[in-house]
Amino acid sequence: MDPFQNFSKEQLVARKEELSKIYEDYRLKGLKLDMSRGKPCTEQLDLSDGIFDNSRNLVTNDGFDCRNYGLLDGIAEAKSLFAELFDISTDQIFIGGNSSLNLMYDLIAKAFLFGLNGFEKPWSQAGKIKFLCPSPGYDRHFAITEQFGVEMIIVPMKNDGPDMDMIESLVAEDESIKGMWSIPMYSNPTGVTYSDEVVRRLASMKTKAKDFRIMWDNAYAFHHLYDDQDKLANIIAECEKAGNPDRAFLFSSTSKITFPGAGIAIMASSKENIAHVKKQISYQTIGYDKINMLLHVRFIKDAENLKNHMKKHAEIIRPKFDAVDEILTRNLDGKGIASWTKPKGGYFISLDVPEGCAKRTVSLAKEAGVTLTSAGATFPYGKDPKDSNIRIAPTYPPIEELRQAMEILSVCVELAALEKILSN
Repeated sequence: MDPFQNFSKEQLVARKEELSKIYEDYRLKGLKLDMSRGKPCTEQLDLSDGIFDNSRNLVTNDGFDCRNYGLLDGIAEAKSLFAELFDISTDQIFIGGNSSLNLMYDLIAKAFLFGLNGFEKPWSQAGKIKFLCPSPGYDRHFAITEQFGVEMIIVPMKNDGPDMDMIESLVAEDESIKGMWSIPMYSNPTGVTYSDEVVRRLASMKTKAKDFRIMWDNAYAFHHLYDDQDKLANIIAECEKAGNPDRAFLFSSTSKITFPGAGIAIMASSKENIAHVKKQISYQTIGYDKINMLLHVRFIKDAENLKNHMKKHAEIIRPKFDAVDEILTRNLDGKGIASWTKPKGGYFISLDVPEGCAKRTVSLAKEAGVTLTSAGATFPYGKDPKDSNIRIAPTYPPIEELRQAMEILSVCVELAALEKILSN
C-alpha cells in the first residue's frame, strides 16, 4: 500500500471504515492477550530446572557451609564466576539476592541517607538532585528516582547510545546532576548497545559534581538473539583508565538466565566503592541466599557453558522477535506511520507511531483484548513528550498468541494514525 501521504481524503475514510470493521471483529472475540512485561516464557524457565540437581552437598570448595550465616558479599565461587563473565576482579564484586533492581534501589537510598564512597555529604543534604535518563528507557529506573524526589532529565537515545554531546554539556555545567541511568547492552526498549566511543566518553567526561555516579544496569549482557552479536566495552576498566575509578556501578543478574524469582544479582565497581558499600550493607543483613549462589555456580559453571545455555534461550524467543518484525513489516511498512527496532538481543522491541498516537493505540489494543506496557512508561514520570513510543515485549506469550496480538496491534496503529490524519 502507498504511504498515507499520497491518499485522498476519500481513500483515507474508506481505509478507516475497512479497518474499523476488522477491529470490531477482534474486539467482539473477548481476547485476553498480555504483552505488558518482559518475562521469560515457561519453556525458557524449564531450561534451568537442572539447577536443583546439585543440591545435596551445600559446602563450598573452601569448606563453607552455605546453610549457615556469613559471607556478606557472597561465596567465592560466585565471585569468581562473575569476575570471569564481566572481566573484573573478585574484590570489585558484591553478590546480592535475586534482584539487581533491589541493589540499585538500595544504592540510591544509601547515597541519599549516608553518602557513598567519595561523597562530601549525602545527596539528601545537597539540595536539588538531578539524574540523566536516556529515553526511551526502563520505567522501574525512573520510578526509583521519582520516589526520591530526583528531577529527571530526558536524554534522547541515538543508534550508538545516549546523546553524548548533550550529556557532556549538561554534566560539565550543572553540579546538581548527580547521576545517570543506563541499560548499555540491548537497551530496554530500543535494543541499542552503547558504542565503545560512548562508553569511553561517559568514563572520561568532566563533571561539575564530584559525586556523579553512573548506574550501569547491564541486564542483557548475555541475551543475544543471533550469531551476529553486539559487544560492550568494560565501563569499570574505562573509568579506571580515565582517572574516575569510582564513577560507575555495574549491576546484573541471572533473572532472565535462570529464574526471575530466584536468581542471583551482582553489583560491581571499584574496590573502594565495594568495600564502602559492603560496610554499609553489613548493618542490614548478615548475608544473602548462599545456597542459591552455590546452586547457580554449579549450574552455570563458566562462560562457555553459559554461552551454550543462552543459545537455548535464543532458539525459543528468536522466532517471536522475527514474528513481530514480519507482521509489522507486512501490515505497516511503507505507510509512513510507524517505525520499529530490530534488536540483536535483549527482551524488547521499540515501536514509534505518529506523534500523539501512542496512548490512543494502546487504548484501542486494550479494548480489543491486548494488554501492552502503558504508553509513556518508557519516559520519566510516565510522560512521553511526543506520545509516540510503545514498548513491545514478545518473550512471554506463546507464539500463536503473540502473532494474533501483533495483528491486532497493527490494526490499532493504523486506526489511531488515520484518526489523527482525518482530524486535521
